[in-house]
Amino acid sequence: MTVSALVAAEAPIGVFDSGVGGLSVLRALQAELPHERFVYFADSGHAPYGERNGQYVVERSRQVLGQLRREHAVKMLVVACNTATAAAIHLLRAEHPGLPIVGVEPALKPAVAASRTRRIGVLATRGTLASAKYAALQASLGNEATFIAQPCDGLAAAIERFDTTKIVALCAQYTGALGTFGNKNGQIDTLVLGCTHYPIVADQLRACVGSQVTLIETGPPVARQARNVLETASLVSDHATSSSEVCLLSSGNAALLREAAARWLGVNATAGVYPVVASS
Repeated sequence: MTVSALVAAEAPIGVFDSGVGGLSVLRALQAELPHERFVYFADSGHAPYGERNGQYVVERSRQVLGQLRREHAVKMLVVACNTATAAAIHLLRAEHPGLPIVGVEPALKPAVAASRTRRIGVLATRGTLASAKYAALQASLGNEATFIAQPCDGLAAAIERFDTTKIVALCAQYTGALGTFGNKNGQIDTLVLGCTHYPIVADQLRACVGSQVTLIETGPPVARQARNVLETASLVSDHATSSSEVCLLSSGNAALLREAAARWLGVNATAGVYPVVASS
């Protein structure tokens, strides 16, 4: 490994989402890459992406990546947002050819592997479900299962606000709209959480669909892919830290991000390892 590659290996990994939902991906990344440093950017001041037009999401993605490269010299970007991945990742890769960029997508392939009834529910934002990327993914698997997709307007925003009453109501509304859950023929036995916000409310969703239904999220496979990409590029850090370090950035309410990190990552976010910085 060259000296420049060695220096780059100790640079942080950038993780980007429209809000707090990408913390579900960050948690998986920390488990898979325990010696890495991370910079997490929650673009909460411009959320929700899933209800914005594609060009808006593209421009915000460009601005966030630009800031992460200028101010933090990230060695990789993980786009921990399904909507931003669908709208912008191909442009980000073209504009930053030397930077490894890993995105997320609704985990339809793992869902097919897990399902026995071959009926799979998909909860996602309207932007994700309307994207060409999602259409191509579903079409590639169309002969293997029946997918019932449900746009979840307002759910990511309710999760951002920790609005428990709204979360419970929307989880019940959207799972109810999908149909009957269970492990019998004709029933949905697998539910894809197609937005990185949704694993944060997995308990509420579980209460709606029952214990026999398999919930599929994107964090673990994304983390494995990130490790593979880093290993191929000889960019895995071997810095012997007791736990990964994270800098949290927010374009919105930094206090909400700090609270979400404390809840989702299971740490005391005021302990100094997780400084939260408001960003314009």
